[in-house]
Amino acid sequence: MVKGLHSKKYKLFLFYVIIRVLFFHTPNSFAQTIDFGKSYINVTKGTSGGTVETGDILEIRASFVVRSGTYDSCRYRDLIPPGTTYIPGTIRVLTNEGKVYKQFTDVYGDDPGWINATTITIHLGFNTAAATAFRRGRVANTHKPSFYGSTCIMIASFRVTVTAITGALISTGAGTITYKNGLAAIQTYTFPNNVLAVYTNTGICSNAIGANALGTESNGTFGNGPTRNRGTSANVPVGYIYTGFTGANAPNDYAYAIANNTSTQFGYSTVNTWLKPDPDPDGAGPLTTHRVFSVWDIIGDHTGAASPTAGNPPADTVANNNAGHMLVINAAYRIDSAFQQVITGLCPNTSYEISCWMRNICSKCGCDSNGKGATNASGPPYYIPTAAADSSGVAPNLTFDINGVDYYTTGNLQYTGQWVRKGFTYRTGISETSITLKFFNNAPGGGGNDWALDDISIRTCAPNMSYAPTLNPNICDSNALQLADTIRSFYDNYTYYKWQRSIDGGATWVDVTSIQGPATPYWNGTAWEYVALYTVPNTQTYAVNDGDQYRVIVATLASNLSNASCYFTDGGNVITLNVLDCGPILSTQISTFSGIAEIDKNKLEWESTTVINHSTFDIEKSTDGYNFIFLTSLPNRDPNPETYTYHDADISAGKKYYRLTAKNQSGNIAFFKTIFIERKKGTTFVYTVNPFLNELKFEVITEKNGFAIASLSDQNGRIVYHNKFSVKKGVNKIVENKIVNLANGIYYFSVYMDGFIERQKLIKHN
Repeated sequence: MVKGLHSKKYKLFLFYVIIRVLFFHTPNSFAQTIDFGKSYINVTKGTSGGTVETGDILEIRASFVVRSGTYDSCRYRDLIPPGTTYIPGTIRVLTNEGKVYKQFTDVYGDDPGWINATTITIHLGFNTAAATAFRRGRVANTHKPSFYGSTCIMIASFRVTVTAITGALISTGAGTITYKNGLAAIQTYTFPNNVLAVYTNTGICSNAIGANALGTESNGTFGNGPTRNRGTSANVPVGYIYTGFTGANAPNDYAYAIANNTSTQFGYSTVNTWLKPDPDPDGAGPLTTHRVFSVWDIIGDHTGAASPTAGNPPADTVANNNAGHMLVINAAYRIDSAFQQVITGLCPNTSYEISCWMRNICSKCGCDSNGKGATNASGPPYYIPTAAADSSGVAPNLTFDINGVDYYTTGNLQYTGQWVRKGFTYRTGISETSITLKFFNNAPGGGGNDWALDDISIRTCAPNMSYAPTLNPNICDSNALQLADTIRSFYDNYTYYKWQRSIDGGATWVDVTSIQGPATPYWNGTAWEYVALYTVPNTQTYAVNDGDQYRVIVATLASNLSNASCYFTDGGNVITLNVLDCGPILSTQISTFSGIAEIDKNKLEWESTTVINHSTFDIEKSTDGYNFIFLTSLPNRDPNPETYTYHDADISAGKKYYRLTAKNQSGNIAFFKTIFIERKKGTTFVYTVNPFLNELKFEVITEKNGFAIASLSDQNGRIVYHNKFSVKKGVNKIVENKIVNLANGIYYFSVYMDGFIERQKLIKHN
């Protein structure tokens, strides 16, 4: 919006700008002297932004702007959106900065605002002294809330709580404003329809990879080049006019630029240290000030910046003829799209991060309800800041719209002098391969609402994959080998997979399993996780198979596994076999492997029953269950069976995973069970046998008597065992021998007691 200073020269220039805006730069305004806009903010999500979820509080806002003259019969009327409930006592008129200017009761007759059933009514500008025969309101451009004394900006508002469930659509559009000028008939303006989705707020995933699907505008970077004003963009709709940085006050309301430097045309500068407001440096008039409106930041773009939050410095187009560009918007009252694009080539049922980098570019653009600008130090009355030490005025607020539906709002973008990343994650439909993406202005106009946008990104959120037993497992000639891939993702839909093999160093891959899935991931505390298993048969572990490679490809749908653009694999890691001539086959079995947290140590114990061609037991430890370090080796002792014990002095809090392996003199390794011991106040569950056959053996350590509930479910989530049992203070050794007739595979075991729940993945294996 236009920002005001109070020098005589600037007032003359401001008058010229206002006249130009009224008659040339206000498309679709009514009679060139009034304007309208409707938006909403997600009060619950605050400045962080997010999707709309059940229980969120929304503030519905309707802007009524009178630039000149006086209008009678001014009334705002709206309906409480279905899928929401009205919050009593929230009918108000706000300033354009969101401060409460007038508070009304909910009842009819005592003030100009009320609610009747689901209908909200506010008589804008009503007062008994200025009441007309129409008994609505009168608003003149000189009324308050005032914008520099020449324009009145009223924001009619009310709040609702979202009651609709996830997946529902809520209409926040429509509603009307009536007005009349002189003897003319009453006019009615109906706000356009607007729909928002109640959508899970998962934020931005941490592992977005792959090519940017945006495609247009140099993949959202807006390109680079020697000129500071690059030119127009086909992705900015006609609601905004291209002006570039031409003069001291451009781009103006409803205008945009694509540039590599935000200083003025004639006061071109590559530094951002000028005063705010920046005085006329040569006394020749405001056209030579360095800062747009004398207060905008002077910055460069964001792409490739050494500091993502600081961004790049303002470009010097003399010294650097290839500086990057950014989109700069001077937004106003209407909820116009500032950027839009049809995105094609997407994968169905796949999560995509949709994000961008934004920056509020004005710290001194505020204008309070008395018409005092943030740069005006005269008074009383003095300038009333939006918040403590905040003179930036209207904070930019953007809506991300997909296929005509609002999915995400950025929240109010407060001025920090830095770039900030905003975005959310959208999951495509079961057959959806393209979307129409729009970024809308969602904030009312006035002083502020000026922002830069760069580095728009639409990228897939890929799973992480961790192979076991190692990336280069040793395997004795003609022995079978079980491989595992732990697949973790921030989202729970990468559930179809296939194992593949390559015999030519990864140049080509052939399926060794059919399509598997859908698997049932479980939440491990930081990600959704499941394990894909494959046993390399002994017919594929001959000497000729040395160097064979194995990998897993995963996808969100079985059909996506046949599309290289829609499946994922760990591109940097594969399993490569190291086939050894081991002589006699290593054969070792253990009947138990258990652990217990004692006062001064963690005690590990196991019993071997069969040992052939085996010299040592190795114990390894991990804090995450995946990355293990070597602790010690214990020599094999004959005769068998034999019991072994090891004490670990590490008694720090948290989980400690222990893995047992057997090794022969040739270096071949056999992996056994993994257990964990957790130390925490309250209840500790120690799982003792994994894999299991027809019984579960585990220990519960608790500080008091009580009851625990144990359950076992398969990969489809079906509970195959459930039991409640009593426990006493101390160590409780529990054996459940009712686990019979279960197919081999992966199961998920959980124990719940006293508000604590522990889960572990178990393998049923004969």
